Amino acid sequence: QVRVVESGGGSVQSGGSLRLSCTVTGPTYNRYCMGWFRQAPGKEREEVVTVDGDGSPRYADSVKGRFTISRDNAKPTLYLMMNSLKPEDTALYRCAAIEPVFCNDLISGYWGQGTQVTVSS
Repeated sequence: QVRVVESGGGSVQSGGSLRLSCTVTGPTYNRYCMGWFRQAPGKEREEVVTVDGDGSPRYADSVKGRFTISRDNAKPTLYLMMNSLKPEDTALYRCAAIEPVFCNDLISGYWGQGTQVTVSS
């Protein structure tokens, strides 16, 4: 059974940094397609960044230049380094993963419970 576990959220002031981690456990594929999504209260879910099986990232315009993704395929774990955080980054951040053959349908994959990020002004 595949399980997705996020960690690293918390509360920071505007301009601060946080690093989120997403680990996939269970039957492992070291080339899962993975991604981070976020949802703030009263807003629709937003794709933050996705990484395909070859490691090519696709960032949302709202986080380009501030957020950086990296992955450790040996685990497999996806990291999201978030710098220059803004109050509008406040949301529940959730990680999704899916087998490489289904990369184009990441939102239908495996999801974690999420980790809360709160940025105060």
